[in-house]
Amino acid sequence: MKFVALISGGKDSFFNIQHCIAQGHELVAVANLYPQENLDEIDSFMFQTVGHNVINHYGECLGVPVYRQAIHGGSKNQELEYSVTEDDEIEDLYLLLQKVCAHHDIQGVSCGAILSSYQRTRVENVCGRLGLTSLAYLWQRDQLELMTEMSNSGLDARLIKVAAIGLTASDLGKSITQMLPKLVKLNQMYEVHICGEGGEFETLVFDSPLFQHKRLEIATQEIVTDTRNDVSYLRLQVKVVPKEPVSLDTVQPPVLDGLFSSLEHSTPQPQQDNSDNSVIPTTTLPTSVKRVNGYLFVSNLTSNFEGVEECMNSIFAELHKILKENRLDFGSIQHIELLVSNMDTFNSINKVYSEVFSSYFLPPSRVCVETAVPTPVSLSCTALLLRPKRQGIHIRSVSYWAPHNIGPYSQSIVDESETYKLATISGQIPLVPATMTLSSTSDNSLSSYLCMQHFHRVKELVQVKEIGAAVCFVTDPTLAQVATTSWKSYIQEVEQGQGLQSLVTVQVTGLPKAADVELSGFTFEVKSRHEEDSEDEDNQEDKFEAAGPRFLFEKYHTQAIGDMTSTVFFTNDANHLQDLPGQVQLYTTTELQVASGVQIVPVSNVWDTTGSRYRYGGIIKTWKTT
Repeated sequence: MKFVALISGGKDSFFNIQHCIAQGHELVAVANLYPQENLDEIDSFMFQTVGHNVINHYGECLGVPVYRQAIHGGSKNQELEYSVTEDDEIEDLYLLLQKVCAHHDIQGVSCGAILSSYQRTRVENVCGRLGLTSLAYLWQRDQLELMTEMSNSGLDARLIKVAAIGLTASDLGKSITQMLPKLVKLNQMYEVHICGEGGEFETLVFDSPLFQHKRLEIATQEIVTDTRNDVSYLRLQVKVVPKEPVSLDTVQPPVLDGLFSSLEHSTPQPQQDNSDNSVIPTTTLPTSVKRVNGYLFVSNLTSNFEGVEECMNSIFAELHKILKENRLDFGSIQHIELLVSNMDTFNSINKVYSEVFSSYFLPPSRVCVETAVPTPVSLSCTALLLRPKRQGIHIRSVSYWAPHNIGPYSQSIVDESETYKLATISGQIPLVPATMTLSSTSDNSLSSYLCMQHFHRVKELVQVKEIGAAVCFVTDPTLAQVATTSWKSYIQEVEQGQGLQSLVTVQVTGLPKAADVELSGFTFEVKSRHEEDSEDEDNQEDKFEAAGPRFLFEKYHTQAIGDMTSTVFFTNDANHLQDLPGQVQLYTTTELQVASGVQIVPVSNVWDTTGSRYRYGGIIKTWKTT
């Protein structure tokens, strides 16, 4: 796609341009916000302004036009998720990109954000309003790895501002290559960010492989020191000088990082499984609404309309009514599960879905699978009754980190109660994040580990890390062997054994983008423990299980999560499924009549974490107060 690059003059914005070009995108312009008055630096939460007088020269070096906009607003809206705010500097960014759009047919915006969600969400907000895609290939990269790549790439970026312990005016003018050993040492001693993500320093780019025939050179410079704030910066003038062109050879990170790659290479190829692939149609999905301990669970909402859009509109109308009766709205929903009878209708479903949720900063997390439901769509959801603060991540930028959403859903929404945090994780399919295409290899283990890497990175970013339960959807029974084997390796090598028995693997008929595997689930963090849980860690789970619900299932595993328990279960006996407590998510291979309050997902096969097959499997959440 054609893109405009937001540049501050610093290393990150230029290195991200290199990655945009490496991904096949075309740079057509650069854009910059500058101080309204003739100041070297202003107090912006968003933009680097030291060295702003150099920006116009980059047009000569890059061979593209430069668009600039004065910063009139301030950092008025300091919430993590930005909404349109009058007199905020982000509205200046909107005007700047709107100006670029008026002159160029652009589809993307290059953004050099590495760790700053504050910066990323604001660029995404403006891009969303203008119908553009944010390209943020540095997002969540390891800082030492990234700075090393920058230093080795031919990028001549020099420090022009220092504002951290261990950095002095004598470091001004030094290149990032010269400074890297010192920055690594300061990181070890004082946790100084190696890439300057905490505002420890700022840089200015003098040369880059992007500059084919011209580069910058210092004409004059003066060191300015602000003793009150312990900050020093360079006030400089530059000139443009000729240079010989160099090749642009940008190192791209591997699809799987080192740990997941080693796991993938050690996983054996599965044997062919010729199990029956047909899903037993469920003729009825009983709708239920259940309030439990601060949650509203709505299960199996369907509609008699045959048209997909009419069906979705009808379901959302009914859901709106249910939410309103409980003094809630669509913004109260934490997680949605969509079952569709034909994945070919996904775009039509997503169209209606987008109309409902596109205005929300943190829409619900979501899972969508194709299976044998009696209507075009069945919807189940979890809503939060008493949670005033919305938490989660909704990443809309293209990066190497993990897929951005392919619909208005968050990668994760976090519910925080008095005793625990619980994060729902959206379904992760094996998309290569940088291209948003499925992995081209036929290696089933790569697809499986890619889903797990996405799942892992999402839970790590929301910092809710312990695995409560996970569901792996596959479209072929052979893939179940890969999923269970991969899960065991992932849990043992990455999670130190936590969550080993928490996986339910099921076979469905289709997944988004014709993927063959999808992984979803929830993670948790215990905030406080009851008195009986304060003894030896080895005894906590056994004691809670003894005090909690007892089941007749052939196999089940219960975890204590504050005042909640989560049970992953498997059984071949339908009688064991009657009158279950709490909230139940049931995967069934047979036509089944169960009590109201159960979310039903028809599937053709169910496997536990050892690969053993059952007729039924699922997840039960119960609370001590219920």
